[in-house]
Amino acid sequence: MSEAQKVADRPGAAPPGANSVDRFFRITARGSSFAREIRGGFATFFTMAYILVLNPIILGSAKDKFGHQLDGAELATATALVAAVMTIIMGVGGNLPLALAAGLGLNAVVAFQIAPLMSWPDAMGLVVLEGLLICVLVVTGLREAIMHAIPQPLKQAISVGIGLFIAFIGFVDAGFVSRIPDVANTTVPVQLGATGALSGWPILVFCLGVLLTIGLLARKVKGAILISILVMTVVAIVVNSAADIKSWGLTTPKVPDDFVAAPEFGLLGNFSLFGAFGETTVITVVLLVFTLILSDFFDTMGTVVGISAEAGLLDEEGRVPNLGRVLLIDGAAAVAGGAASSSSATSYIESAAGVGEGARTGFANLVTGGLFACALFLTPLLTIVPMQAAAPALVAVGFLMMTQVKHIDWDKYEIAIPAFLTIAVMPFTYSITNGIGAGFVAYVLIKTVLGRAKQVHWLLWGTSALFLVYFAIDPIEQLFGVK
Repeated sequence: MSEAQKVADRPGAAPPGANSVDRFFRITARGSSFAREIRGGFATFFTMAYILVLNPIILGSAKDKFGHQLDGAELATATALVAAVMTIIMGVGGNLPLALAAGLGLNAVVAFQIAPLMSWPDAMGLVVLEGLLICVLVVTGLREAIMHAIPQPLKQAISVGIGLFIAFIGFVDAGFVSRIPDVANTTVPVQLGATGALSGWPILVFCLGVLLTIGLLARKVKGAILISILVMTVVAIVVNSAADIKSWGLTTPKVPDDFVAAPEFGLLGNFSLFGAFGETTVITVVLLVFTLILSDFFDTMGTVVGISAEAGLLDEEGRVPNLGRVLLIDGAAAVAGGAASSSSATSYIESAAGVGEGARTGFANLVTGGLFACALFLTPLLTIVPMQAAAPALVAVGFLMMTQVKHIDWDKYEIAIPAFLTIAVMPFTYSITNGIGAGFVAYVLIKTVLGRAKQVHWLLWGTSALFLVYFAIDPIEQLFGVK
C-alpha cells in the first residue's frame, strides 16, 4: 500500500459520511466504502474459517486428567458462537476491522499443557481467570500504557515480522513448505513440499492461487484476494472430483450432501473458575495463568498494532484508535472463550486479509461476525474451502505488511538489531509473542550497553523482565519443583 493511500485512510482525511451507519463507523472518513468493507469482511472470514475445523481437532484430540475428551460438534458450535459474538462486539465497540476467534497456540497450551493436570472445566476456568486479569490490566490502563511505551520503529518491526509470519503460515498450511523430521539428520529444518519437491494437485492449486492473487494485486483489481479465494475453491472442487487425491489436509473441497446442521450448545458455561487450585499446586496454577496472559497479551498487542498500521489508522505517534476499548473487548473475548469451552479467543492476524481488501472500519466485522453466525447452522459448508485456496491470501498479505520495513532506520544498531530479532524470531519460532519478547529484551540490553538506559521507559524494563521469565519458564518450573 502506498504512503499516500495510508494517509488518505487515516481518520479525518475524508469528508463525513452521508448516512448514520457511515458516520458511526467513519467509513467515508477513513477513505473506505461499504463495498470495500463488505469485501474485507468476506476475505477475513475465509482466511480464518479454518479455526472452525482446527480448534475442535486440537481440543477434541486431547484428554484431561480423568481421560475425558470434548465433543467435536459441541466444540465447533462454541468456536463459531464466540467468534461471531466477539467479532461483532469488536466491530461496534472498537471500530477496527479486527476479527476474533479461538487463538492458535493458546488452544494448544490448554489442550496439551493444562488439561492433563486437571479436568476440562477446571482448565477452561483458568482461561476465564486469565481473561479477567487481562481486563483488569486494561481498566487500570497498564496494558495501554505498555503499548504506548514501545518505540515506533519496534512497532513497525512487529508489523513486518507478522507479515513474514503470516506468509509462512500460508506456505506451511498449503503444504508448499514442510518440516523435515529430526531423524533425517539434515542441515535444514524445512524443505520444499513434503519430499523436497512440489508434487500433487493440492500444491498446484495453491501455486495457481498465489499467481492469480499477485497478478490481480499487480493489476489493482478490486476484491483481488476474495476473487482468488473463490476462484481457487471452485478449481479445487473440480480437481478433487476429477483426480484421485489422497488428502487435502483438514478440509476436502467437495460439495457436501447436507448444507444445514443444528448447532450443539452443550459446552457453554461448563467451567470452574477456581477448580484448578484443588487439582494442582498454587505455584503451578500461577505459572499456567502467567503463560496464558503473556501469550495472549503480546499476541494481541502485535496483532492490533500490525493491523492498524497496515490499515493506515495509526496516528502520528503510532497510536491505535480506541485502543482502550479494543483491548478491553479482546480481554472479554478470552473470558467468553473459556466460558464456552472453546479456549481463549483473541484478535486474529488473518484480519490483515480484510485490510488488504480495503476494510478500514468495524463495519467489516459485522460481515465477518455474521458469516460466523451463519456457520453455526451451515457447518458442512466449512468443508468446501481448502487451505490451498485460502493460503495464497496470507502470502499476499505478508507482502503488504512487509512494505513497512522501509520505515526502520537500519543504520542505527540500537533499533536495527531489536527490529531484526523481532522480525526474524516470529516466523522462525512460529510465535508473535516470542518475536516481540526477543526484540524487547535486545532493545533494553543495547540501550543499557550504550549508556542510554534512562531512555528506556520503565514499562519496557518491567515487560522485558517478564519476558526473561517467559523464556526461562522451564528452569523456573524445575526450581519450584513443578516438573
